Amino acid sequence: MGFDKPLRELNLGEVLGQTFNLYFSRFFLFYIPFLVAGFFTGAWGWIVGLTFRAPALPDPTAPPDVLLSYLFSLFGFMVVTFFLVVLVSWIVETIVGGMAVKVASDILESRSIDLSEAFDFTVGRLLSLLGAGIITGILIVIGLICLIVPGIILAIMFSLVVPAIVIERAGALESLSRSRRLVGGRWLKTFGLLLVIYLIVFVAGLIFGGISSVFGPADWIVSSALGALVSPLLPIAVTLYYYSMVARKQPPSPPPPPPPTQETPPATPVAGPSPPEPSAKIHCVYCGTKNRPDAVFCQSCGRKIGESP
Repeated sequence: MGFDKPLRELNLGEVLGQTFNLYFSRFFLFYIPFLVAGFFTGAWGWIVGLTFRAPALPDPTAPPDVLLSYLFSLFGFMVVTFFLVVLVSWIVETIVGGMAVKVASDILESRSIDLSEAFDFTVGRLLSLLGAGIITGILIVIGLICLIVPGIILAIMFSLVVPAIVIERAGALESLSRSRRLVGGRWLKTFGLLLVIYLIVFVAGLIFGGISSVFGPADWIVSSALGALVSPLLPIAVTLYYYSMVARKQPPSPPPPPPPTQETPPATPVAGPSPPEPSAKIHCVYCGTKNRPDAVFCQSCGRKIGESP
C-alpha cells in the first residue's frame, strides 16, 4: 500500500485512520526500534535496581543524627537513580521517537527507508530534541502547577516540536515557534488528537501491566514487548498531523494557464493597380510659373498657356 503526504488539511478521523493504516502496513519498521529500546531500558533499570538499594528506614525513635544520615542517603539514592534510570530512559525514548518520525516522513515522502540511517540522523539531531524537550517539559510542568489548564495549552502548542526538528531540521528554539504557528487556530482539534492517542496508550498500558504482572521477575520483559505495540502511535500521528498543518498553511496552487489559442494572422493586402499619379504641372512659357494640369491661363502673368510666345 502506497502512502503520500497530505496535500490538504485532514480532519481528525482521517489523521487517526491513516495513522493506524501506516502503522500496520509497516509494522516491524516501527515496532522493532521501540522493542529494542524497551528491552534496553528495562534491563538497565533492573541492573540499577540490583546494584543500588534504597537505604533502610530507621526507627522513628532513632537519634536525630541517624535520621539525618538516612535523609542524606535517601537523597543520594534518588539522585543516582534519576541519572542512571530516568535520564537514560528519556534519552533512549527521545531517539526512538525521532526515528519513528523520520521513518514515517520517509514513507510519506516516498524515500528509501533504512533504520540505521534513521538512527544516525536522529542522533545527529539529538541535542536539539533534548533541548526542546527540556524547555517544553519545564513550561508544561509550570503550566500544570498553575491551575492545570495552562499546562494543557502549552502541551498542545508544542505538540509538533519533534516533527519540526526532524523533518525541517529546525533548532530547539525555532521548533517551538514553528509548532506554535502550525497549531495556531486548531487548538481544539489538536487537543482531540492528543487526547485520543494518550487514552489508547493509557488503556493499553493498564491492560499490558496486568498481563505482565503474572510473570514475576521477568515482568519487565513482557511489559517492554507489549508496551512497544502502542508506543509508535504518537510519533506517527504527530507526523501526519504535521504534514496536514503544513498543507493548511500553504497557499493553494494557482490554476494551470489556459492553452494557447490559435491567433488569426493579419490579412495580407491584395496587390492591385496603383492609383494614378497626378500629372506634371504645366509651365508657363512666358514667365515659367508652374500651373495646374487643367489650367488654361497662367495664374501669374494671365497669358494663355497654350499659346506660343
